Amino acid sequence: MKLEPAKNFQDLIVWQKSHKFVLGVYKFTSKFPTSELYGLTSQFRRAAVSIAANIAEGFKKQGLADKMRFLNIAQGSLEECRYYLILSEDLNYGNSQSLILDIEEVSRLLDSYYSKIRSRRDNNSGLSKGTSGFKSQESEF
Repeated sequence: MKLEPAKNFQDLIVWQKSHKFVLGVYKFTSKFPTSELYGLTSQFRRAAVSIAANIAEGFKKQGLADKMRFLNIAQGSLEECRYYLILSEDLNYGNSQSLILDIEEVSRLLDSYYSKIRSRRDNNSGLSKGTSGFKSQESEF
């Protein structure tokens, strides 16, 4: 089954799933102690938003190296969130099992998207600067 190419970042399944994760993080952290408002709550939310925001920002970048840079930042923020999930569990701030499943899915999709772009970059190393050459791979996510 061939999907239509993504017209905007909202068409990307990896962005949709990361946005769902952000909403889950906001709901989960709303139950944290008020003493964590400027600590773990703020850090966790910021990192979660960074995943979806960097996917969105990278979508419009013309060069494949630029796209990869933003996706790599999203990967780093994802790992930061993975730690915050561990910490939240250890502090008994709530059951994060559904968020752990969500982050695993986002991680797999993001890694696949990054690998696809890297492969496209490696295969198209002769393209002129500013030519992305990857219009159709967005349809796979």
